Amino acid sequence: MNNRMEITADGGDRYDEILTPEALHFLTRLHDQFAGRRHERLAARMHQRKAIDNGRNLKFLPETSAIREDASWRVAGAGPGLEDRRVEITGPTDRKMTINALNSGAKVWLADQEDATSPTWANVIGGQLSLFDAIRGQIDYISDDGKEYKVGESTPTIVMRPRGWHLVEKHLRFTDRAGLRAPASGSLVDFGLYFFHNAKELIAGGTGPYFYLPKLENHLEARLWDDVFTFSENALGIPQGTIRATVLIETIPAAFEMEEILFELKDHCAGLNAGRWDYIFSIIKNFRGRGASFVLPDRSRITMTVPFMRAYTELLVSTCHKRGAYAIGGMSAFIPNRRDPEVTERALAQVRDDKRREATDGFDGTWVAHPGLIDAARSEFDAVLGDRPNQLDRMREDVSVSAEDLLDLRIQGEVTDAGVRANVSIAVRYLESWLRGVGAAAIDNLMEDAATAEISRSQLWQWIHQRVVTAEGNRITVKSVEAILAEVVVGLERSTGDRLDAAIEVFREVTLEEDFPTFLTLGAYARYLIEERPVLAVA
Repeated sequence: MNNRMEITADGGDRYDEILTPEALHFLTRLHDQFAGRRHERLAARMHQRKAIDNGRNLKFLPETSAIREDASWRVAGAGPGLEDRRVEITGPTDRKMTINALNSGAKVWLADQEDATSPTWANVIGGQLSLFDAIRGQIDYISDDGKEYKVGESTPTIVMRPRGWHLVEKHLRFTDRAGLRAPASGSLVDFGLYFFHNAKELIAGGTGPYFYLPKLENHLEARLWDDVFTFSENALGIPQGTIRATVLIETIPAAFEMEEILFELKDHCAGLNAGRWDYIFSIIKNFRGRGASFVLPDRSRITMTVPFMRAYTELLVSTCHKRGAYAIGGMSAFIPNRRDPEVTERALAQVRDDKRREATDGFDGTWVAHPGLIDAARSEFDAVLGDRPNQLDRMREDVSVSAEDLLDLRIQGEVTDAGVRANVSIAVRYLESWLRGVGAAAIDNLMEDAATAEISRSQLWQWIHQRVVTAEGNRITVKSVEAILAEVVVGLERSTGDRLDAAIEVFREVTLEEDFPTFLTLGAYARYLIEERPVLAVA
């Protein structure tokens, strides 16, 4: 077996069940076929970001107009178990959260190996083990205080989200046919291990291997995923079109290529999702140096009702239904608090408003981040859908969205001292959680993940470099943010083994330096989450 995939970290309990010679061989084949094209796509991203930074505005592609104008094609649509997606729960894949998601009553569980998971080696392989056991009905968990968790009779359909194309897995090292070594692709590792071990088991159970695809920026990246799917189905002897993918439209370049993305994935595509938080981050990242007209106010002011977010979501619904694809709404960050009924009631009201708007706009389903929000979200979609599994027949022919609409960032609101402080506090506390291996953290009654933390730190960077003055008359500078950081840190409770000192260093690197890292997790992962060990296995 021609394996050229090395494990460069210590093993753990049952890791050998996931990192089998056969699975590593499959990962080797995936990397032989697609690692080079992945690098080409990432290089193309850099070129586009540079062009935008130099003043080029995005537009609908003239070279693909024939795809948009051809009314005849449709996507594959829902696979078995995906016919009704009115409420989906998102969350990480540790054993406790896996069981909670499976018992939540949602129609779909987004098993998240991406933004809600800190990519420690234990989380990456532990998540694969959780999914392996859940799919086979053999998962349980006993907490440190002796509480036992078991899965009930009715469970949601699992849709797994692998890491984005930009991320690597440094605990696996790939050697290409020319003898060059490099870290494995996080996307191919997450997808490959899950698909190899579980695809046939899922099909036998009446569903299938389903995926959420994050961070795509254009239709060529979608084409790459489609080729990965076709290759993998052939490799395991699974019928073509068995895989179903739902693409997160969570970057501003992808918003201009929704139809092309659907077209490239049409034989494997179930729908699109409005990934709102990463979408906001993508706008700030891409236009951070373009002047005052691209500066957004306090994060709390960037709601789904502002014009550019309305344009984006309405275009998504109309595009999906035109092509027979499901349109899935995004995640409201509000979460209930068992110890504070007032916070809980406020969160439920916010979620009801959000989901009512999505359902009446034509979305076929939505996300929540907490089981306590499922009933509120379901009631709003039940009111619109009734017994129907979707509203694909609602074509939204009234929608007309221009490039200018997508890029019109004018919002009522200001940058305030409180908004600056909130961004500092959220970013530092989230980074501390992430460095401890917890990728989804409840902070100030909101569910924060990597995407929401990205908004906070990227806004701070942009405000500093655009010389923004707050509503109270204070100019935002590196020095002023450092002062707020010091005040925030003093107010935080320290504990043995916390990662606050490291979080402060990462915060400074991604927020206060002259250069703008494209993702806050890249340097932090390489610096803090890698377990350097001798090569333990090479086949």
